[in-house]
Amino acid sequence: MKSVTVLSGKGGVGKSSMTASLAIALSKYKKIVCADCDVDASNLALVLGIKERDYQDYHPISTNQKVKFDLEKCNSCGKCFQACYFNAIKFDGKPKLKEFSCEGCGVCELVCPTGAIEMIDVDNAMVGYAKTKYNFDVHFAQLMAGESGSGKIVTLVKNNARKTEAELLLVDSSAGVGCPVIASLAGSNYAVLVTEPTPSGFSDMKRALAVVNHFKIPYGIIINKYDINRGITKEISEFAEANSSEILAKISYDLNFVAALVNLTPVIEYNKKFESIFSELAKKVIRRLENP
Repeated sequence: MKSVTVLSGKGGVGKSSMTASLAIALSKYKKIVCADCDVDASNLALVLGIKERDYQDYHPISTNQKVKFDLEKCNSCGKCFQACYFNAIKFDGKPKLKEFSCEGCGVCELVCPTGAIEMIDVDNAMVGYAKTKYNFDVHFAQLMAGESGSGKIVTLVKNNARKTEAELLLVDSSAGVGCPVIASLAGSNYAVLVTEPTPSGFSDMKRALAVVNHFKIPYGIIINKYDINRGITKEISEFAEANSSEILAKISYDLNFVAALVNLTPVIEYNKKFESIFSELAKKVIRRLENP
């Protein structure tokens, strides 16, 4: 199963809206499955009109650990407190874990001389999937409040999606360039970078592109709302040309995107004028996959 990852660097550029409509367009040519890998703020299913009552096999999972202290064994040496890089341990004669601070790295367990520290599994996310009315499934997860381990959760979501009978996996990544983005990109055959013509949009796209290039993944660029700042749109286009990159599409600012989101409907379905735009985009992505 080949995979395409949609990412942006900056949040709010329309990445999930693009992914939802691209998914519908791709499903006309390929049997696809989607993975919402923005596990800190999972919303691709929502954009596709899926509600919580539609969730299937929705259950808690553990991809992380936290510290458990046995204070009877503790000799009050304070080595765990001194070694904790994340400042997750309070120490007042005896160690105590701060709420929402432990990353589960296990260093404190390694340095404890009396075996007073144990790493225990914790449920840190909910995971599940749903069927869409567009004839493909969406796999997703939601990190629980205050928990960590999003990169591992992303990998789990992708693995679950890969168990389905599909030709193509479409991944909706999170914003930024951190662990969940890296996990989303790992193993991808093609990347679609969505940006907007703003200084932060352009800058963050280049940061995301550095990660894409690190993995040597071929890619194309979508400039969303290209007409809100034609000067920066020109800069992005010149940057793409200088780096032998393809501009897959330039999409104008359109309030239909807002109305579509309010109605929990992908814009390709909300207004049929977008069918040709996303159909052409889907064809380009498929060509790049078949002719890397």
